[in-house]
Amino acid sequence: MDPCQWLVVFLRSFGPKADHIQKNSYRTGRKRQEDPVKHLDPTAKLDWTTLPPAFRRVRLELAREKGYPKGSALIGYTFVAPLDADGRIDPNLWHGYHDFCRVVRFRPDEADGIGHLVRKPGGAWAFRYDVGGDQADETGYHFSSDRFIIGDYVSVREDDGLHTFQVASVEPV
Repeated sequence: MDPCQWLVVFLRSFGPKADHIQKNSYRTGRKRQEDPVKHLDPTAKLDWTTLPPAFRRVRLELAREKGYPKGSALIGYTFVAPLDADGRIDPNLWHGYHDFCRVVRFRPDEADGIGHLVRKPGGAWAFRYDVGGDQADETGYHFSSDRFIIGDYVSVREDDGLHTFQVASVEPV
């Protein structure tokens, strides 16, 4: 199953008929936690058919950096967000549908991190995996002005520093 198909399965798992996420990772076959989004807000009530057409599924893959001279398609993020005509995140549309703005952080030797796209004070965008806890957010560096167009580059501040990712795909939800 390719990554885009997996995200469709993942997003559909939040629909009214599904009550769990796939138990095996499509990349490694390793076991996944039974329901890693239980600590998030209730998702069973979300109706994905109500999303406006501006919502897109964006895949970011690690760009070239020290240790990865060719980048890596195995390290990155897939998230759902409303994009305007220029490919930027639309904060007004996000505000009305923020529960739908999900993110999956994938790494080859780790369980997938599942969380939300959130807007921090001052307008910065971040990926939050621990809604009520003390886990640090991964902040998008200039996400408010970055364009999510295939081939463009964006940066995310993670625990170990700032990393650059290339937009690998942008598809309608």
